[in-house]
Amino acid sequence: ESILSRIRSFEYSEKNAVLVTVATLGVGGMLVYWLRSRHKIKTIEMGDGWWGSGKRPLKVKEDESIRPFKIETSDKEIEDLHKRLEQARYTPPLEGAAFHYGFNSDYLRKVVAYWRNQFDWRKQVNVLNKYPHFQTTIEGIDIHFIHVKPSYVPHGRAVQPLLMVHGWPGSFYEFYKIIPLLTEPARHGMDEGDVVFEVICPSIPGYGFSEAPHQKGFDSLATARIFHKLMNRLGFKEYYLQGGDWGSRITTNMAQMLPQSVKGLHLNLVFNGKLGLRRMISVMLGAYLPWLVGLSKEDVRRMYPFVQKNIYDILRESGYLHIQATKPDTAGCGLNDSPVGLAAYILEKFSTWTDKSFLHKDDGGLESKYSLDELLTNVMIYWVTSSIVSSMRFYKENLSKYPALTADARVGVYVPTGIAAFPQEIAYTPRTWAKEIFKNIVTFSYMPCGGHFAAFEQPKLLAQDIMHFVRKVEKL
Repeated sequence: ESILSRIRSFEYSEKNAVLVTVATLGVGGMLVYWLRSRHKIKTIEMGDGWWGSGKRPLKVKEDESIRPFKIETSDKEIEDLHKRLEQARYTPPLEGAAFHYGFNSDYLRKVVAYWRNQFDWRKQVNVLNKYPHFQTTIEGIDIHFIHVKPSYVPHGRAVQPLLMVHGWPGSFYEFYKIIPLLTEPARHGMDEGDVVFEVICPSIPGYGFSEAPHQKGFDSLATARIFHKLMNRLGFKEYYLQGGDWGSRITTNMAQMLPQSVKGLHLNLVFNGKLGLRRMISVMLGAYLPWLVGLSKEDVRRMYPFVQKNIYDILRESGYLHIQATKPDTAGCGLNDSPVGLAAYILEKFSTWTDKSFLHKDDGGLESKYSLDELLTNVMIYWVTSSIVSSMRFYKENLSKYPALTADARVGVYVPTGIAAFPQEIAYTPRTWAKEIFKNIVTFSYMPCGGHFAAFEQPKLLAQDIMHFVRKVEKL
């Protein structure tokens, strides 16, 4: 019995030892998993999509070829435009209204007269075709892009791929003045240092020469995925991103989706709509004790008076957004049928989004920053492709959901980030607020002048800031 009890005691203690070991390993494993999960970067699931007409074909592989593309026009297209311009009707503006009621119709008559009698669309088509254009089919729709490589690369110098994404109501044409500064900096008086780029500028699907999605739900996440696929198809494993307006949100989503592919993210507009007690305290204290809430003197100058600059001014400039985020097709019908209406709708944004003070000018200050040829070329891209309605739908697809519930709402950006804050931008986000989303801000530049259409208005300033950012990232 004594021997049997010892055997049972040994078996019992052995079982306990096994249980203790298993429990220790289990708790230890959970601890390791918890520690790792704390440092694991959350990403947006890439997923897949189909935006072509009808159902996705089964067992049919998508054509992944890159096809050369050329913009063309015709006598019929130009004659139709001229006829519509000649038949336009105008409502006289109120006396002294300037641009306070929208596009001043007295100045609009002058723009239309130039458009009808002096603007040469054939010449501008040649200007557009000076860079190589391509199309490729991704997720059932044709994606248009330009791809510009440097003509000369000094021995031993690495060429950095840079994807630049436009917004609304812009187009790939916004980047035509900045491209040579990035691809051939020495020839244009830039301090090239050790940075040179090859630039890829796609048209957002539904804009310009990129086919419009045929299915509902095409948002910035779908665009981000398609542009990643585009860069992969072009043979790039790592690349830099740059964007403003919708381009900012799309490239931010790209960095959240595949951070391992994004060497760096440069933005000239930051979306940060987070609200809450902390933000309210920051706003209230910022006017009196800015240092206490991480604001600089320049932040204060750009943010205050807060209600005027961040509520009233934004409400005044965002009426279009509420229309396009709810019933884009209704408003779009008239714009798609009338080139004069289209020009007024688009060019009004190039006035007050470039400089808020242009609201007080009879001509909207447009020709002080751009030429009519440049402005009308951008309008023509929307006109000849009938893309104004599909471009407006992008607002509904992105803004019809509660922002806090979107897939990207709780995912930070951990890739190296550069922010160029232009003083005339519609909304300003100080660095301390931007850090809530962008966890690795390498450069934050208070730009001396310029507004929303930075690449179009201030190409040299923007190019210099992109180069400064990339040099810093390359040294990390």
